[in-house]
Amino acid sequence: MKKQTLRTAYKQKRKSLTPSTINSLSLEIANQALKLPIWEASFYHLFLTIKHLKEVETEPLLSILYGRDKNIVIPKSDILNGEMSHYLLTDNTTIKPNIWNIPEPQDGLQIKASKLEVIFVPLLAFDKVGHRVGYGKGFYDGFLKNCPNAVKIGLSFFEADEKIKDIQPNDIALDYCLTPNQIYQF
Repeated sequence: MKKQTLRTAYKQKRKSLTPSTINSLSLEIANQALKLPIWEASFYHLFLTIKHLKEVETEPLLSILYGRDKNIVIPKSDILNGEMSHYLLTDNTTIKPNIWNIPEPQDGLQIKASKLEVIFVPLLAFDKVGHRVGYGKGFYDGFLKNCPNAVKIGLSFFEADEKIKDIQPNDIALDYCLTPNQIYQF
């Protein structure tokens, strides 16, 4: 399928999920992360959940990362230039929603993308070779191209689609995708 068709279909699938189902599936996805060979790294990039879009809840992953004393880095979007900056999450980090209602850091210690070792990536859908469909703004593809050595891990409530047909040269593939039932390695 093409990206726009997948976007529409998977947004609709998410709408049918109840809050308790989202919490349960998100916990299963976090438990899948524990099986990956990523825990020797120090700097982990994690998106903060956009709750009204029924994204995978990242709080269970945050708990795991805190429990393992990892450096957690969260994104901030520059809507005008289509780029993201990245901030170390600390007890003092102020988080507020931006104009798209995405929770973001307001201040803090900025971290260079090149320092990131593991990146958890939001998505709407993905295919069996690791391509993903996001919201279509290109923020993550632009960011991921600057992190060629980082392990890129998608998080999805749903299993892989067969093939995304309109992949572009600037689309960055995942290394893994975690679902409640499976770990996909690409």
